[in-house]
Amino acid sequence: MRIFHWCQQGLDFLRELYRLPQVIEAQMLLQGKVLSENVKKMENIVSLSDVEFKVFSQFGDDGIIQWLICHLDIPHRTFVEFGVEDYHESNTRFLLFKDNWAGFIMDGSERNISRIVRSGYYWKYALIARSVFVDRDNINTILAECPFDHEVGILHIDLDGVDYWIWDEINSLSPVIVILEYNSMFGNERAITVPYDKKFSRTKAHFSNLYWGASLPALRHLSARKGYAFVGSNSAGNNAYFVRVDKLNSIVMETSTDVGYVESKYREGRDMQGNLTYAMGRDCLDLIRGLPVYNVISEQMEVL
Repeated sequence: MRIFHWCQQGLDFLRELYRLPQVIEAQMLLQGKVLSENVKKMENIVSLSDVEFKVFSQFGDDGIIQWLICHLDIPHRTFVEFGVEDYHESNTRFLLFKDNWAGFIMDGSERNISRIVRSGYYWKYALIARSVFVDRDNINTILAECPFDHEVGILHIDLDGVDYWIWDEINSLSPVIVILEYNSMFGNERAITVPYDKKFSRTKAHFSNLYWGASLPALRHLSARKGYAFVGSNSAGNNAYFVRVDKLNSIVMETSTDVGYVESKYREGRDMQGNLTYAMGRDCLDLIRGLPVYNVISEQMEVL
């Protein structure tokens, strides 16, 4: 009987251990809902960092998104996000869980997408996950698979690569909000991006892992041409927010890159063996100085 009792206790412990992530996630969602109600009441903010909070986003983007969707006219509660990895840490996951938006997500890894499809939440929501490596030639064909109206609520591009060129090519969507990752290492003076390469890989492009993407001025220049206004960045200095010009109002307003640019503080540079160096500022820039970049205004190749 004593052995049976011990076995039963062991099974009960394993059941509780299995439930622990679900309990923690439920608590996170509950706290996120409280924080959402707080930021929604805020109107006269100085910068987007004022409304930041994190539930599932890597930094404080969950709060920014909640604030924006509260103060913008968004006809369709839908989102499209590129480069979600396994969706554990994502800018649209809280939106999916809390607000029950419908989503179309993509990642280049079949393993990541398989984990999403096998997850306990995939069947609960209107979420479509696709494993695909996007490029300029296939992006609009892929987006044609998306069953949503072309006026999606949010488009988030996070490819750590040729993001500028993909955003430039998209003509099948007219999102209200666009979130674009920028490389703050490229500074705030020049409108530059890495040259287009269909097979661009951040790690293969340069051992430092710092040579990728576009500068904030480059993304602002392109977005303005496509009818979008820059409204700010997160405090981590990696995500820039753009809103379709016809959706701006007295609360959500355009700002300049001089005001909205944030230099990133996180340290992701690597040495030639792939180890994190924890280098900061100029030390990081020195690693990629002299590499080729494309100036989107002059349409000429330059060097960093």
